[in-house]
Amino acid sequence: MDDNRRYEAFVRNRITELREQKGISEHRMSLELGKSGSYIRSITNGISMPSLRELFNIMEYFDLTPTLFFAPMDDPDSLRGIIGNKLLALPDEDLEKVSLFIEWIKNKQDSCSFSALSNSLEWALLVGSP
Repeated sequence: MDDNRRYEAFVRNRITELREQKGISEHRMSLELGKSGSYIRSITNGISMPSLRELFNIMEYFDLTPTLFFAPMDDPDSLRGIIGNKLLALPDEDLEKVSLFIEWIKNKQDSCSFSALSNSLEWALLVGSP
């Protein structure tokens, strides 16, 4: 029973955290989900819990997969959890740069050197256009 309460608290807190990062009120989020204006408030106040279908809709609203939504649950202070939360705040343009950088890190042992990368289009995208 304690695990159920922990999961419910996590869902409530995670929705609040993501909503605040997005700078959206509970009322606005509720309406944008096609619900009554007090829908999200009733979840975050512990009055109700979303159905599984509605939880998926909430995850989609935040552009998250279930894996990313629940990632901070076990260890929110882990490096992956901290970086994941920082990534959520980035605009798509910056996420593309991060993605390119990650690809470079993954491939650097194969054939990519720093000097080769600095002369490539990827590097120009990574650091931004002058």
